[in-house]
Amino acid sequence: MDIGELLGRDAIVLKGGASSKRQALHLVASAAAAALGLTEAVVFEALMEREALGSTGLGSGVAVPHARLQGLSSVKAVFVRLDTPVAYGAVDDRPVDLLFALFAPPRDGAEHLRALAAVSRALRSSEMREQLRQARTPDAIEALFVRGANVPATAA
Repeated sequence: MDIGELLGRDAIVLKGGASSKRQALHLVASAAAAALGLTEAVVFEALMEREALGSTGLGSGVAVPHARLQGLSSVKAVFVRLDTPVAYGAVDDRPVDLLFALFAPPRDGAEHLRALAAVSRALRSSEMREQLRQARTPDAIEALFVRGANVPATAA
């Protein structure tokens, strides 16, 4: 699974201002709506429904919110880096500043799961997380995911 293929340059936000998990998910929904041609309210509602099942905060400042959305023909992604980490209810109780959101068509099961696994594997790497926090441009973020998609994750 090539994560870089899921993430377009227009789906990367590097200066996200949020003071809560809800605001962070609004930023994700806004970026997804713009990049994928969807309605922000629909995307936000789908993200909130998924979060109601349990937090998508993986730990180490990372969250992978995800939802199934009508109108998509394949799995797509959005990356948001927050200026200041927010409380997210992550498994380690640490605040989150890196959000890699995945969106899949309603009936897409296997591809969605492969994408979740690939993203989770890439973001387990402490080196990758640090590089994502230091990257200055969307192109740099995209390059990290293209390069990192096939690199084994190191311990956090």
